[in-house]
Amino acid sequence: MKVGLALSGGGAKGIAHAGVLKALKEHDVLVHKISGTSAGALIGALYAADIDIDDIYKFFRRSNLFHPSKFAFGQPGFIKSNVFIDHISSYIPVDSFESLKLPLIVAATDLNTATLKLFDSGELYMAILASAAFPGVFTPVTINDSVYIDGGVINNFPIDLLEDCDIKLGSYVNKIEPLNKKMKHSYDVAGRAYSISQYHRDSSKFYQADLMFEPEELYPFGLFSFRSLRKMFDIGYENACRQLDKSLLFD
Repeated sequence: MKVGLALSGGGAKGIAHAGVLKALKEHDVLVHKISGTSAGALIGALYAADIDIDDIYKFFRRSNLFHPSKFAFGQPGFIKSNVFIDHISSYIPVDSFESLKLPLIVAATDLNTATLKLFDSGELYMAILASAAFPGVFTPVTINDSVYIDGGVINNFPIDLLEDCDIKLGSYVNKIEPLNKKMKHSYDVAGRAYSISQYHRDSSKFYQADLMFEPEELYPFGLFSFRSLRKMFDIGYENACRQLDKSLLFD
């Protein structure tokens, strides 16, 4: 049976995907193909390159995202996307999808044509950066004269890219929490509206998953909660363990 795993976008919360992968490994569940968007593309690439789970955690912890050397001045984003190539290459030394141990497919958004672009072959580093180029934060990524931003703009939960898999697993870190406080600012309302829109688009595909990992305990954390990486990793791991313990899929 071919097992596919879809990893959503989610910024720093994406580290919970690494916790899911640890749980799958401990439960002897072999993943045969990965689809990922944004943070999910990064986690997926590292795992597909056979990087140890502890080292995947270290990758995020050592990314030093907001160091001044990474700031982009006079560019359409606060942080230069291409400065992360050295960091990626220190973990994945060969810049190609073909070097990976597992098939990987990542989603990015073509800014010019307003279409989804899927990468699954050829150069790896820029494809990952394109998928993770969160608009307004990271600078867009240019590949072969096309300009790309975060794949989550169109496909934040790419489980539909696993059609050739017998069992589909989904790891999703952007579940919307009930709102129990008054919103004071217009940007709070705008941000909430965007999150609701994205969640409804993503959740419309949850039925495609034979098993979903969607921890509510991630509610308090944001896209840039890098100081809470260990907590979010543990939340992903513990949620996946609970789901796997009661699932009959792999008996």
